[in-house]
Order: sequence, then C-alpha cells, then structure tokens
Amino acid sequence: MFVRFHAPAGGPLGEDTYTGLLALLAELTPVVQALPPDAALADVRGALRYFGRDAAELASIVRVRALARHGVDCTVGVAANPLLARMAAAEHSAGQYPGAGRTGAGHPGAGRTEAERIGAGRGGSGYAARGGASGGGWRSGARDGRQGGAPDGSRYGWRGAVRTVPDDPKAVAAFLARKPAAALDGVGPVTARTLDAYGLGEVGRIAAAPPGTLQRILGATAGRAVYERAHGIDRVPVTPNSLARSIGSEHRFAGDELDPAQRRRALLALADELGSRLRTSGQVARAVTLTVRYADRSVTTRSRTLPEPTAHTPALTSVAYALHEALALERARVRAVALRAEDLTAAELSSRQLTFDPADDKARRIEAVTDRARAKFGAHAARPAGAAGVA
Repeated sequence: MFVRFHAPAGGPLGEDTYTGLLALLAELTPVVQALPPDAALADVRGALRYFGRDAAELASIVRVRALARHGVDCTVGVAANPLLARMAAAEHSAGQYPGAGRTGAGHPGAGRTEAERIGAGRGGSGYAARGGASGGGWRSGARDGRQGGAPDGSRYGWRGAVRTVPDDPKAVAAFLARKPAAALDGVGPVTARTLDAYGLGEVGRIAAAPPGTLQRILGATAGRAVYERAHGIDRVPVTPNSLARSIGSEHRFAGDELDPAQRRRALLALADELGSRLRTSGQVARAVTLTVRYADRSVTTRSRTLPEPTAHTPALTSVAYALHEALALERARVRAVALRAEDLTAAELSSRQLTFDPADDKARRIEAVTDRARAKFGAHAARPAGAAGVA
C-alpha cells in the first residue's frame, strides 16, 4: 500500500509527527519504506493472515489510527504493487474516480470513501486484497463508522480515503486504460510528448502496442519498462529503510507560481527557518535537498553536499538558490517548494573554517541576536526582509 499523509490545515508534517506515523505503519508490517516528507510504502502481504483482514481493511485501520493519534488524515492506495498503489492514491488526490469508483457531489457515496472495498471479501496477495470485484472495473465501496469501518469524515473536512485497485488483470487494465501516459511512473513530460506524437498518449494504447515498437521509439530499456508499467507490472520491491536524520520545511503557494523571484523568497524563508531550528537544537547539516512540486503533480528533487557542516542561514540559503537556479525552471507552474537539511550531526562535533571576513562575523553575530529574540518572543519575532510576506 502507498500512504500519503495530509497535515492539518494543509501545512507540512513535523519531523516528530512523520516519525510517529512511520512507527504506526510498522505496527502492521516491518516492511515500511519511508518516502519523506509525507509518504510511505508498506508491503502488507505478510500481515494479511496474521491480522485476519484484507489489505483494504488494514489501510482503513491505518487511517483511523493516524487520525486518532496524530490528528493526521491520509490517502491510502491499495494494489498488487507500488506502481498501482501510487496511482490509486494519486487519483484520489486529483479528484478523479472512474467507473464504479466515482463519488463526486450528489453521488450516494460522496464523502463515504474511507474504507473502499471492505466487505468485498478477504484474501488476495501483494499489496491488495483480491476480493469479489466484478466487471473488471476499478473497485470502490465504503462503509461508515456504524458498520465498523473508518468514520465518514466529510462533515469534518478530512481529505483522505482508501482507494483500491483489485488484483485482477481485467480490473487493472480497466483502471489504467484511459489514463495519460504521464501518469505512469518514470514517464516524464519529454517521454510523454514523444509517445503522444506516435498516437500513444493513453496507457491503454501503450499496452496494446507491440513491445518492439515502444523499444524503437524510446530505446530498448525504456521501451521495455514503459510496456511493463502500461500492463500494471512493477518489479521494484518495497525496500525497508529508516528515516534519515534530517529536518525539513515546505512552502505551498496559493496558486501556480511562475515567478522565480517569488520562489527565491520562499526558499529564503525556508532556509531561515531550517537554520534557526538547527541552531536551536544544537545541530549542523552536511547536505541540503530541494524538492519542487509542480501543478501536474510531478516532483523534482535535487541534493547538494555542503562544503562543511553548518547551521548558518546564509550558507543554507546560498545552496538553496544554487539548486533552484540549476533547475532552469522557465515558465514552470510550481505549486510548492520544500527544503530539507540532511545528514545532521551535533554542532559540538563539527568544525568551522575561520575567515577574516568582517561581513561573515557580523552576519553570525546578527544571527545569534535573532535567535535570542525568537526564543523570547516567538519564531516570527525576526526574519529576513527578503522573506517578508511569505506565510
């Protein structure tokens, strides 16, 4: 199953909250892959028999526990492999539920999507329960709190759901058929345009194309991979990992942000926040990662190792700007930017190259004064002038 956590009020998840949510998943299965800052993969095949429940029911349990313990809702995609599970969860986020799964306004199932397919039968393999889906379609059902499932959260404004793709070839084919090529993992804008130029803009058409044709268009390796994904095949396993020691923060724009200057202002605010948190906790970072989320739900991530471990805001800002500039985002519709300080270590265990630059000395003294002001009057008592107005 693929789990996307939704922080309250649309803000970023805190580090402690995210760690707690990963521990919640680990109560069901030891095979949990952290996908920071707000997602995870879990292989629950071994848990089905142990708990006597199918994958959709386990997903509903995850959602209820996340709400009860952390006040965090989540969207869970349940399917036979990570590819399909991700796509099921993404489809809910996009508000598109094809076929039997449509639960829009006015539909009898609107707002009752928390426990799809519970009661459709137990068993199954992989990441999904096989169950009693019929008609080869994408399965969506629900039951509310009175029937023992997750409570109906529509009245509270909760944004999560459990979305299931039945483990059946016909159902998988129906689920994928009308999706654009770009919905497949690993198919970026350039590859999607190439496929569309050959009349292969939909996954169903890609699946119907001979493998040799795709290999001639995209190359042997890429063509074979796209052909398999168009048939719902994903050979990449869930790899258990521990959450790396890091802290991060995200800024979401009110709309599609095309102005690089506005993105730089957001990065300045994020770097300032990370620097303050690092200094307050007595830590320094060895690397910085920039994540950019676009209007089409695609994501770009870039990392850079710092010349020396630091918690100095200007150093973090400089790296953030460099990563942003390297992306060369011309007219990109950016929805959010996130900055993460990684490979943390205790400040007392690190060393700093001394300089004879009076400007650097002055900046560090101002930084110390700012930290004291924030400790006394709150995090927003002082901030860089260039980040003024960034919420």
